[in-house]
Amino acid sequence: MQLGAEDTKAIITRMKRAHGHLGSVIRMLEEGAECEDALTQLAAVNKAISRSGYALVATGLQHCMAEGGPDSVDAKKLEKLFLSLA
Repeated sequence: MQLGAEDTKAIITRMKRAHGHLGSVIRMLEEGAECEDALTQLAAVNKAISRSGYALVATGLQHCMAEGGPDSVDAKKLEKLFLSLA
């Protein structure tokens, strides 16, 4: 399934923000920042990326439900997608 640009706009924005934040964490480490500070920021990046994945799965599910109804959803495939994010 492919989602349209409008469906993924918010997800892409979130991922770009996480990408920039990751760059900041890398700079922190290169500049000798405290490990605790860098780990705190890295945890925030990790959470943002995870939320992006869940939002992508949820958006895809909504798209499938709107297009084909409940019978169009492959439950096993959906479960596999969710578990891939765990």
